[in-house]
Amino acid sequence: MKIAIGNDHSAVDMKKVILEYLESKGYEVADLGTDSHESCDYPLYGEKVGRAVASGEADYGIAICGTGIGIGIAAGKVKGIRVCTCSEPYSARLSRMHNNTNVLTFGARVVGTEMAKMIVDEWLENAYEGGRHERRVTQLMEIEKR
Repeated sequence: MKIAIGNDHSAVDMKKVILEYLESKGYEVADLGTDSHESCDYPLYGEKVGRAVASGEADYGIAICGTGIGIGIAAGKVKGIRVCTCSEPYSARLSRMHNNTNVLTFGARVVGTEMAKMIVDEWLENAYEGGRHERRVTQLMEIEKR
């Protein structure tokens, strides 16, 4: 499984920790973020992650900025992307199981590295249930067509 990871300047250190963590678990990781602490624009990196997932270059994406919100809004503008911004593992798990999310975001200024690892684990280790959720996920994707 290939994961695209992107970040802005506020999340350089968090990105490095999560990237190494993912690789240690056997995931292939495409680093689409910055390695500089100099101020940069999070929308560029959110879009990069979203496009990598939407194009099939990556199976899933993780995007990190200060809060996870801005970079998530950017990724979510890409057609075919369903983003979840999570600060705890429970929402990450249910976003996969019920909403079939394909991009996870969180904030480097909001969660610590150990919490981030738990969020990532819950998100990646749970699968979409389909069934009763399929109708709603289809409705979400239909919004893009209107």
